[in-house]
Amino acid sequence: MQRPGLEREVVDRSVYERTVRRFSEARIVMPTFAQLAYPATVDAAAAARLSSVDPDAADPANLMRVHWYNGADRRTRRRLPAHVVLPPSLTGVEARIVVALGDRFPMIASHKVLAAYACLAPRIVTGQFDPTTNRAVWPSTGNYCRGGVAISRIMGCRGVAVLPEGMSQERFDWLARWVADPADIIRTPGSESNVKEIYDRCAELDEDPSNVIFNQFSEFGNYLVHYLATGRALAHIVEAMREDEPRLRVHAFVSATGSAGTIGAGDFVKERFGARIAAVEALECPTMLENGFGEHNIQGIGDKHIPLIHNVMNTDTVVGISDRATDQLNVLFNTAAGREYLVRRRGVPEEIVDALDSFGLSSICNVLAAISIARHDGLGPDDVIVTVATDGAAMYRTERDKALARDFPGEFDEVAAGETFGRHVLGGGDSQQLLDLTQTDRRRIFNLGYFTWVEQQGVAFDAFVERGEPGFWRELRAILPVWDNLIETFNERTRAGVPA
Repeated sequence: MQRPGLEREVVDRSVYERTVRRFSEARIVMPTFAQLAYPATVDAAAAARLSSVDPDAADPANLMRVHWYNGADRRTRRRLPAHVVLPPSLTGVEARIVVALGDRFPMIASHKVLAAYACLAPRIVTGQFDPTTNRAVWPSTGNYCRGGVAISRIMGCRGVAVLPEGMSQERFDWLARWVADPADIIRTPGSESNVKEIYDRCAELDEDPSNVIFNQFSEFGNYLVHYLATGRALAHIVEAMREDEPRLRVHAFVSATGSAGTIGAGDFVKERFGARIAAVEALECPTMLENGFGEHNIQGIGDKHIPLIHNVMNTDTVVGISDRATDQLNVLFNTAAGREYLVRRRGVPEEIVDALDSFGLSSICNVLAAISIARHDGLGPDDVIVTVATDGAAMYRTERDKALARDFPGEFDEVAAGETFGRHVLGGGDSQQLLDLTQTDRRRIFNLGYFTWVEQQGVAFDAFVERGEPGFWRELRAILPVWDNLIETFNERTRAGVPA
């Protein structure tokens, strides 16, 4: 099988030369994958030029901010990735739950911009994508298509977002400001759970040879960048914590599967610390738990299928979280009554409550899954669970208002706050479910992918099956230094980083 985006050399020299000219004229410098993982290695002069660039501007310089080390102002660079360690007063468990904050990324305030760059960049430097003629199509349930549109625009090409019509209004408002043409926002039927409808629309778009589909569920660049950059960022946080407390041990990495890009970081964390990998899905659509289906509102964690880039056979646990919990905790975390309850009645430090601005719906989902694992496994204060907050609350203000009107029609007061916290954080109960996977369970989940990728999407059977072997994933990572060499050569050709 030819795996799109995994070529190791220039495949079309004429496209390559046109792209070099375009990037040279626009003075676009591409970061290497190593620089995304280790941004301190970025040239000091290039880093200094960033100080005058707005992190929300459509400026190519923001490519050098596509990493986990941005400060709260999203302008400066930190020594450690931005993160928060949640205390027992908020989680109800003794284990340290460490959350890396994705809303520090440029342009879209979500780490999905990292995945978008990792999918487009290899196509650019191998002459597979012509920014002068091609349109980059980004199928997604929200943040990835925003990241794709942003990366497309600052890399001099046209991006098209394909997403369900039921996603949050904030996503569509952002897209309307960034696309070149309103027609570049394509709304598909349904909501978070309707991934196949996205695929069907992309199949229609793919009939036009000028369109290039960057399917995050099957683009291995998505997996690879999270393995390297997100995995390394999480390890850096843990290693810094262990400098002060050597007894700390990493028990698990937790991530909602979504496209299965982010959960690729679990392979890195597992190799470094021996941690377990927990995949999270919506309880209303228990695909991994029960081969099930349904509708839910934990936006950003698509379902009803198993992504091609999910290393299923390396996954240890599946946790189901109800969207009732994430919707209602979004209200608790982002209303005056809810925050006052957390500070006055629960004793949560104010700086932790302030940090809840960085938790969107899937972020809350990840935290609840981490709490569930800590409780299930009886973890103590020396145990660490690491996870990520994909985006912040700013993307879900309208969703909060919907939940308020539906679930708290009278008033969300201290009593409602206490009941919400008790039900979803301290209790869990019917809003959570956990399964430790046997080898048979892993194989069952792996096999589910056959129906999407072989029968529907035309992936070769042998190429599908080989993903069940650990060696496949280890060998896959060998392409990263190859890509970096190609990026460095491309930058030398454009000389965009050389001061005028």
